[in-house]
Amino acid sequence: MIDEVGTQLGILTPQEAITLARQRTLDLVEVAPNAEPPVCRIMDFGKYQYQMEKKAREARKNQKNIVIKEVKFRPSTDEHDYEFKKNNVIRFLGEGDKVKATVQFRGREITHKEIGFQLINKLLHEVEAAAIVEFRPRMEGNALTAILAPKKTEAKKA
Repeated sequence: MIDEVGTQLGILTPQEAITLARQRTLDLVEVAPNAEPPVCRIMDFGKYQYQMEKKAREARKNQKNIVIKEVKFRPSTDEHDYEFKKNNVIRFLGEGDKVKATVQFRGREITHKEIGFQLINKLLHEVEAAAIVEFRPRMEGNALTAILAPKKTEAKKA
């Protein structure tokens, strides 16, 4: 048992601890239930909850959310459009986001999967300085997808 200022009061029965906490108009909070014997503390429970929420918010603030940006191509994508989308991929990787490159097939285009593989392999080759390939190109239904992640040095610069 620990009181509100941090002084150890020793081992008390649960009833004695509750009455002691009520005399001081505070709450009895079990801090370490797995300890032998369990450790309880006399404190203001509302203040304790507020401090725990504050710590959780601080921890969430320091986390980096992983965002996956998707760039879609078609087997008939023109060279200018390809370059524009490739530059977007490089920009997204520079910002520290992952990129999902997709070649979407429609109708009879699916019979020429090799065009899609050539397009996506060309993209992977041209952005290899800024990206690590997380998932190699693979068919998912009527789409060919590959996932790229930024290299560690690129993410630190951003």
